[in-house]
Amino acid sequence: MGLRKNRPAEGAPVARRTMLTMLGAGAVGLATAPWLQDGWEKALGAASQKDPTGLTGVLPNPGGFRYYSVVGSVPRKDETDYALRIDGLVDRPTTYTLEDLRALRQTRIVHDVLCTDGWRVENTPFEGVRLSDLLDAAGVRPEGRALRFTCFDGVYTESLTLAQARRSDMLVALRMQDEPITHEHGGPVRLYAAPMYFYKSAKWLSGISVTDKVVPGYWEEYGYDIDGWLDGEDRDGDGSAA
Repeated sequence: MGLRKNRPAEGAPVARRTMLTMLGAGAVGLATAPWLQDGWEKALGAASQKDPTGLTGVLPNPGGFRYYSVVGSVPRKDETDYALRIDGLVDRPTTYTLEDLRALRQTRIVHDVLCTDGWRVENTPFEGVRLSDLLDAAGVRPEGRALRFTCFDGVYTESLTLAQARRSDMLVALRMQDEPITHEHGGPVRLYAAPMYFYKSAKWLSGISVTDKVVPGYWEEYGYDIDGWLDGEDRDGDGSAA
C-alpha cells in the first residue's frame, strides 16, 4: 500500500533555535561529494550519541536530517534483543519482536518530513505496520481514548489520541528512504506520524500503552503543541490519499 502527500512548510512553530551558524561553505562541499556526505552523516550520528548538549543537532547534514537525542547515549537494539510491548487498556497485551513486525502487512508512505526548527526533507518514504493494525490485534477496550509511546532511550515519550492513531498515515516504521531505519534515525523501529511535525514521530520505540486520556509527551511538557499538526493537513480525515 502507498500514500503520498506533500505539504507546504509555512507556519512552522518556533522551537529549538539554531545555536550555531550553519557552516555554509562546508555544507556545499559535502553536497558535491557523495562519499563525504556518507562519512559526515555517520560522524554526526556517532557524535550525537555522545552529546548531551544536543548541539550536534544543529550542524548541517547534506541528507537534510538533523540528529537529536534528549539523553547522552542510547543503547543499540537489533534482531536479537528488540521488543515492542503493546499494553494498557487492551484485551490482548502483546510483545512483538523485530521479526514479528516484519512479518506483518507493510504500508509505504511518501511524505515531506518537517521539523519545528524549520528544516525539511521532501518526499521521504517510510514503510512499516499501520498503527491501527496493531491496535486492532490488541483489542482496544471501550474506555481507551489515547496512546502513550515510550522509547528505549529511557526518557522520550509521545502521545496520540485514539482517533489520530487509527489514521492510515500513522506507522510503526521499520524502513526509511527504502532502507532499514538506522540507530541514528531512531531504529530499528520508530513511530512515524506523517501528518505531524517530526517530534511526534518518536525514535527508538519500545512501548505503546492505551490510556484513558492523553498524557503529554516529552516535548509537550516544554510547551510544544500536543497535536503537532502540519499546516494544510486534513485533521478530521482518516489519512487516506486523495
